[in-house]
Amino acid sequence: MNKLHLSLKHLLTISLLLILTSVAFGQQKGIITGIIVTQKNEPAENVSISLKGTSYGIVTDEEGKYTFKVAAGEYILVVSHVGLKNQEVQVTAQPGKTTTIAAITVNINTNSLEEVSINANRTNKFNRKKSNDVAKMPLENLENPQVYTSVSKELLREQGIFSADDAIKNSPGITKLWSATGRVGDGGAYFSLRGFPVQTTMRNGISGNVTNTIDAANLEKLEVIKGPSGTLYGGSLISYGGLINRVTKKPFETQGGEITYSAGGYNMNRVSVDYNTPLDSSKKALFRINSAYNNSNTFQDNGFNKSFVFDPSFSYKANDRLTLSFDAEISHGSGTTPVMYFFNTTVAALGVNRANLLNLDYRRAYQSNDLVQTSDNANFFAQADYKISESWKSQTNLSATNSSATGYEAYFYLIPGNNALSRNVWSVDGNSNTFQIQQNFIGDFKIGGLRNRLVAGLDFLSQSANSRYLDPNSGSDSFDVINTLGPIPKYNNFNKAKVDSLFANAPVSVTANRYHNYIYSAFASDVLNITDNFLAMVSLRVDHFTTKPINNVVTGTTTLGFDQTTVSPKLGLVYQLIKDKVSVFGNYMNGFSNPGYNLAYDAATNSNVNKLFKSEQANQFEGGVKLDLFDGKLSTTVSYYDISVKNKIRPDANHANASIQDGTQKSKGIEAEVIANPFSGFNIIAGYSHNNSLMEKSSAYDNGRRPQTAGPVNSANFWVSYALTHGEAKGLGLGFGGNYASDNQVINNSYNGVFTLPAYTVLNTGVFFNREKYRLAINVNNLTNREYWVGWTTVNPQMLRQVIGTIAYKF
Repeated sequence: MNKLHLSLKHLLTISLLLILTSVAFGQQKGIITGIIVTQKNEPAENVSISLKGTSYGIVTDEEGKYTFKVAAGEYILVVSHVGLKNQEVQVTAQPGKTTTIAAITVNINTNSLEEVSINANRTNKFNRKKSNDVAKMPLENLENPQVYTSVSKELLREQGIFSADDAIKNSPGITKLWSATGRVGDGGAYFSLRGFPVQTTMRNGISGNVTNTIDAANLEKLEVIKGPSGTLYGGSLISYGGLINRVTKKPFETQGGEITYSAGGYNMNRVSVDYNTPLDSSKKALFRINSAYNNSNTFQDNGFNKSFVFDPSFSYKANDRLTLSFDAEISHGSGTTPVMYFFNTTVAALGVNRANLLNLDYRRAYQSNDLVQTSDNANFFAQADYKISESWKSQTNLSATNSSATGYEAYFYLIPGNNALSRNVWSVDGNSNTFQIQQNFIGDFKIGGLRNRLVAGLDFLSQSANSRYLDPNSGSDSFDVINTLGPIPKYNNFNKAKVDSLFANAPVSVTANRYHNYIYSAFASDVLNITDNFLAMVSLRVDHFTTKPINNVVTGTTTLGFDQTTVSPKLGLVYQLIKDKVSVFGNYMNGFSNPGYNLAYDAATNSNVNKLFKSEQANQFEGGVKLDLFDGKLSTTVSYYDISVKNKIRPDANHANASIQDGTQKSKGIEAEVIANPFSGFNIIAGYSHNNSLMEKSSAYDNGRRPQTAGPVNSANFWVSYALTHGEAKGLGLGFGGNYASDNQVINNSYNGVFTLPAYTVLNTGVFFNREKYRLAINVNNLTNREYWVGWTTVNPQMLRQVIGTIAYKF
């Protein structure tokens, strides 16, 4: 692990040296600047400006302006835009001087200045709905009968957010359950989406699991795709509530980048690099590096986290038909486990039923800084895009991920009386792997005069894990019990030296977690334009799941392997009341999972036997409206959904230790999202969700109750910002927003009772100054220093107020 960590640090050092060297060589450059206007003498935004024969190329800003900083010499400036003939202007750059080009007029009106590029729709900068992954084909939001939210990197920059885990707070209908633990296999953060637990396991539409906090250094945008999506994504990587897909940054055709340093409360320090360059004069080979190093303490008396990520990406345009892409996510993390309080008692015996009534010090970690766990991720991806014809494209995707972790994981039990705490520890060691290859054929063609957009694919996914959990004291992993009221003489005893001694001298039990699954799938999805305004989507997946028998060397037993085939359909209708502006939609969507063998009562033998249970089935019906008005300045989605999960496994009330598969879980609710740009420089994003989840047919333990994993019933998010767009102070702005969550019942069953995490409102703000060459920002998270908790059958205290300052140099 240490060798890997040193190698990663060397990679960051080399990257920084390369970038700083390129910056140093550019000190004696000249400046070329100018403005592009329309025939009405209005600023022409998003017009492409390049210097012929060089790698320099930009687009004009909101005022139609452009600026180059180049080596002294003669250049030909090229002005280009879709549908226009290129204009060329001879220009000379002089060292240390600014050359201003007279205004250039283009024959275009302002309504058509919407070039398809990463800089399009600049005014409504938070509206990033265009996606190639949600439907696995290019499909506009108003054409798609599925609901999804896109969180842009521009929004994250304004909010001072550095992880994909924190970015999720900008999507309605999803709330955090657990922070990332780093534990092998499932150590990433958990969230509740439409009432079901979900993790961030997808990257650019295929597997990309990271079992720790996911850094946002390489994040272009985050897509929260709502509803059971088994038809296109299978059943092994996603949730019945939906999935979270990370869309990563891609190399582009000009040289440039950014170096950013952030520092803040609790000794938070972060440095990140984003560097892009073409590798050849023809710009066929493109290379980009995103890397970041983080070091921060927690808000408590002990606890810390250090992490390093290195994310290179490379693309090569072999010819007009074939483009190859390769990239990687390499990360190393070490730190203490986030504080989580579990229940080792009933709520009645505990004596309190709300988190704010617990006799616990919010600012204490109850553990030392040397109970450390380390985690490593090495994920590699490749993609080949081949243009078969004007109507057909082939896309081949490959993903290989490896996650490993080792070290101590501390956690705590609440015990009767509400005046003592059980401190616990176990040792974790192991790794998990996925390998996926997916072949898609994407077509856009007509049959009988009707437009069809079709994706048909084959998918293979392999998942495996081999990990060990060591518990001292023959399975009772309690280290000690301490009082939480008054002095705590043994407070500092929970440290590595004493835990090492416990593991060395006490009996230790070993729990092994091993599996190897193979999933073979074929799927197809067709979007048919019945008319220009009326679209129908029909999708189907056939999924064959295989798990291999695994021998447990500790117990001498062997798990039962099995095969199971599942069919997953999807239907959707969209009618555009106003073409490209207002649409109504409805969908039926299916999700599934493979529970495998369970003990069930067998009447023939009058005993419990292993029985292969059927796949669970989640079926959703949803309807709503989508708006995209005022040239993209207002984007809105409002929907109602109803999800029913059948074939749930529950205890057999008539036969001890047996299970029966006839349970049902319901989840329904409404979601609303608004992304608006009412006037230049002013941006709004807001969302609201109401979720009603219920165990309709279950055991007496939880029948008729809200599931403990469903999260809060009501939640909301908003962010409002304004930035000056003209004058000397152009780029100066202010942002303000926050999140609301209602009461959350994390314990809710007939045996343990009901325990509630109180409702909370957390407010955040930020001031920023964004210029061509630099960016300054100060962000304040949890402005009111609010104490609040999240959890999943647990009580997890969250970050208090933190002030973060950021400075970035752009080149």
